[in-house]
Amino acid sequence: MKLDLAGRTAVVTGASRGIGLEIARALVREGARVAAGALNGSAELSALADESEMIVVLDDLTTTAGCRTLVDQTVDRFGGIDLLVNNVGGVHPRTNGFAEVTDEDWDWALRVNLMSAVRATRAAVPHLVRAAPSAIVTVCSVNATLPDPGVIDYSAAKAALRSLCKSLSKELGPAGVRVNTVSPGPVETALWLGPGGVAETLGQAQGADPAAVRAAAVAGTPISRFTRPSEVAQVVLLLASETAGTVTGTDVVIDGGLVTTL
Repeated sequence: MKLDLAGRTAVVTGASRGIGLEIARALVREGARVAAGALNGSAELSALADESEMIVVLDDLTTTAGCRTLVDQTVDRFGGIDLLVNNVGGVHPRTNGFAEVTDEDWDWALRVNLMSAVRATRAAVPHLVRAAPSAIVTVCSVNATLPDPGVIDYSAAKAALRSLCKSLSKELGPAGVRVNTVSPGPVETALWLGPGGVAETLGQAQGADPAAVRAAAVAGTPISRFTRPSEVAQVVLLLASETAGTVTGTDVVIDGGLVTTL
């Protein structure tokens, strides 16, 4: 499928690893110019930047100043922005119940999973409007509609994120900016499978092998495996392209059939 992303300028937040890194890679393969934002870099991101038309901006993208720096450096280098991919996010499993989730925990979850997208989008919107037709694609989560007490603050933040993007699709659609979300289920990333990730944390709390936690996460789903980051990236690129030119205000679930309701 021809996506016509060559020569377009994309900003990707949370691009140093996992889903964000795969989105940046996929955009580069399509010939897009990429501004990759992250708090910390990675060897993989640096290698990608060395072989492509990409800039890497390291800053705290949960802050207004960090998001403004990313957008300003993108515009200075490439002259504008055609696509924003909001991918910053994080989760800490809450294994001791709601009463043990502190105000600081809630502030962290909302800052990382909601306000990062609010701030990046606010900084980018004027440039996206000037570049229209343009697009915003935000990485959400199945937990936006599958609230889980084990990730209660994360679920609430992702529900708010999905609502935000639906509202934005209505405001920005007439200006030629499409706004969509993708909602992965369990994905093969460090967030789930790395040291201190969901599988290890839950395994320690339950006295279980992390491998068993991993298997249980997809047991009984039609696909019976984790989604690959590259698979999420391909859906993001489709929504970013004018191939999906009338798709806006939509959430695309990428979960291997985990969600069983209509």
